[in-house]
Amino acid sequence: MPSLPPLPALPPLRLDLLPAVTESLAARAAEHDRDASFPAEAFPLLHGAGLLTATVAARHGGPGAGLADTARILRALGAGDPAAALVTAMTLFTHAAEARTPGGWPPALYADLLDHSAKGPALVNALRVEPELGSPVRGGLPATTARRDGDRWLLTGRKIYSTGAVGLSRLLVFARTDEDPVRVGSFVVRAGSPGLAIEPTWDHVGLRASRSDDVVLDSVPVPLGDVLGLAEAGSTPGARPDPETGAWNALGLSALYLGVAGAARDWLTRFLHERVPTSLGAPLATLPRFQSAVGEIETALFGADTLVDTLAARVDAGDRTAAGQAGAVKVLATRAAIGAVEQAVALTGNHGLTRANSLQRHYRDVLCSRVHTPQDDSVLLTAGRDALARALETGADHETSTDRADPESDAGHAAPAPVPGPSVPSTPDPRSHDRRSAPKGT
Repeated sequence: MPSLPPLPALPPLRLDLLPAVTESLAARAAEHDRDASFPAEAFPLLHGAGLLTATVAARHGGPGAGLADTARILRALGAGDPAAALVTAMTLFTHAAEARTPGGWPPALYADLLDHSAKGPALVNALRVEPELGSPVRGGLPATTARRDGDRWLLTGRKIYSTGAVGLSRLLVFARTDEDPVRVGSFVVRAGSPGLAIEPTWDHVGLRASRSDDVVLDSVPVPLGDVLGLAEAGSTPGARPDPETGAWNALGLSALYLGVAGAARDWLTRFLHERVPTSLGAPLATLPRFQSAVGEIETALFGADTLVDTLAARVDAGDRTAAGQAGAVKVLATRAAIGAVEQAVALTGNHGLTRANSLQRHYRDVLCSRVHTPQDDSVLLTAGRDALARALETGADHETSTDRADPESDAGHAAPAPVPGPSVPSTPDPRSHDRRSAPKGT
């Protein structure tokens, strides 16, 4: 029996280093935000602590971290530099998907990625959003096309909101073939491939350092086998993620933005201790009004953190119900994060909006939590429809039970007067969106 090749020596996962890593990222976050520059120096640090490969499966020589540990990592990185955290998240989600569903990657292709990951940072992201398509999660075929050319594919198209594009090792480009019938899949494009160009279009209010620029592909060659999930396009060619994949995305990114809100809370508490108005003669932190306001922020963030961590642990335990609830938790968590930072800004006035202070950056960054899949409108629409459907089912069951009752059993008893129920107005579908309002990254 032939011996198996040795597994790559990936760096060990050092969760104990998270506080130091957070502090290091925070030291240059303001500079990268100001210049909209990619935090390239962050990733060797993250690699050395094993944070970029935390979710590589044990069978591949990795730590096999689950969603709960991933949420812990992303919360810490989000508090330091959410742009670096978001790029890290996309890489962690890629490895986690392969850990959950073995064989998603061709073995030789994934082995090559792991070999690269053992030697240094190997950042990966899925490029799915396009100018006209928006996010494929909402359905539709991509305009990016893969044309068969001998033993390779040639990719042509444009992807927008391509988080971390300038630093990616591999770009998973969602594209359609020119065949009949059409197939769709993610084509693995390596950095530096001929015909691949990155246009610096990213000029955003928040997460400026993420460099979520446009990626332009002009007959970019991809080996014939370097494709993930290539299959005929169905009724939803965008291939919405399965519940567990959706849960990783929703809860992982919620943790990231709760990290941003936690950093804003920490700035606020320091400010209230340091700010001593002449008329008061004592720090603002001594006033009950500010103490109560900080208590509201602390309580909201505690609740949201607990929700994310609890549901993440349940997902790790294989609870499918928990995976289906992740979108609702994302809505609650991101609203808590945004609300906490908004309240901090309101409490500090001009100080909080001054560029020299980091609170204004945290405020701009936390607003980006709304654009990631699943977006609030999709989550709420689904939750509302499910609740209304359950109400109909419950009503039907009750009516059937009443109809089947023995009429003799009610002899001599007066029938109760019917109680009119409330009417439910029809609700328009809120999912219409601007051509460039699709979420970044995945």
